[in-house]
Amino acid sequence: MKPVNIVTVGDVRFGSGDMCLIAGPCVIETEEIALRTAEGIREATAALGIPVVYKSSYRKDNRSSLENYEGPGIEEGLRILERVRSDFGMPILSDIHTPQQAKAAGDVLDVIQIPAYLSQQTELLQAAAATGKPVNVKKGQFIAPEDMMNSVRKLEGSRCDQILLTERGASFGYRQLVVDFRSLPEMRKHGYPVIFDATHAVRIYGKPSADPAGGTPEHIPLLARAAVAAGCDGLFIETHPNPPSALCDASSQYPLTQLANLLGELKSIHDAWRSRVTT
Repeated sequence: MKPVNIVTVGDVRFGSGDMCLIAGPCVIETEEIALRTAEGIREATAALGIPVVYKSSYRKDNRSSLENYEGPGIEEGLRILERVRSDFGMPILSDIHTPQQAKAAGDVLDVIQIPAYLSQQTELLQAAAATGKPVNVKKGQFIAPEDMMNSVRKLEGSRCDQILLTERGASFGYRQLVVDFRSLPEMRKHGYPVIFDATHAVRIYGKPSADPAGGTPEHIPLLARAAVAAGCDGLFIETHPNPPSALCDASSQYPLTQLANLLGELKSIHDAWRSRVTT
């Protein structure tokens, strides 16, 4: 497989051939849940030697209702994320939604994430690049993989060459997402590591995330296995101690108690795939 620019985040080197992971609850709910999840992720990944970045949103700005929980906000959210990094030694990632959030987020976070709905927003990409931190751009459901080059060029033109691209499915009609695994090597042609989001890919839009019909989490392992076999540079898995009680994406987060078993299976697939492509 064609080499890509290695993106270094602490001791995590995306694009180096390692199976890397981005994981955490969809949104920061309480400090206790954030720390409990971080502890579980650290235990699961350390046993397998999987490099990991902790992800959780301090604000979800695209909830379908004003009554839905949006998160603790940037100040409190960044404080909790800083504690995760301090207590568990994991780099931290969260998303920004406006250029005005970039400076405060960049002062704390190790990776700035651009949400899928905003993946083409020039001013937001420029603000993220100006932080000097690696930027993870989630591919919009409405964008062809080859067209992600436009976002890449905007970041490169803003002096950012530490870029991750994340696939999370493509719109199929109005509510369903489908995953075309050809998009992984197609986006990798842009020269940067490609991550696969196995949890947002199972969301069914138009239904509340707490509705059991709002996602098909039973398909998360299948999609993750396929992505690893297709040669992705990392996985993005939102995980929670008790997904049905989660305040966001309850129907698509993966149970923390099952994460270690899933990662063990994925690591075996990754190691087998790597042995074939390097011999």
